[in-house]
Amino acid sequence: PDQAAATMRRLRDAGVLTSLDDFGTGYSSLSYLHRFPLHALKIDRSFVAELTPGNSGGSAAVVRAIRALAGSLDMEVIAEGIETQDQCEALLQLDCGLGQGFLFAAPRPMTDLARTH
Repeated sequence: PDQAAATMRRLRDAGVLTSLDDFGTGYSSLSYLHRFPLHALKIDRSFVAELTPGNSGGSAAVVRAIRALAGSLDMEVIAEGIETQDQCEALLQLDCGLGQGFLFAAPRPMTDLARTH
């Protein structure tokens, strides 16, 4: 962990931003938030899947909590796995304006991306 933190600091100093993927599940730990120089938390798709506009259920509460935690640490939040317009609207209502998922675009190989730019 110490070596990883030092490497991440060098990368940050070079202009590379890092995100903690799948936050809220698996091995993502609160201890990472103060140990590593992170730029953003990526909300796991399992929390996004259940969202609907106006929903105040468990997933919405988790998204609000992650937003509050990230905000207090001056980090961005990115929602993963946005597949429907309802999920997108719910996230916007929860003040989560960054996201990724099939609603926006399907994954593409890097070679395809390089040809379009």
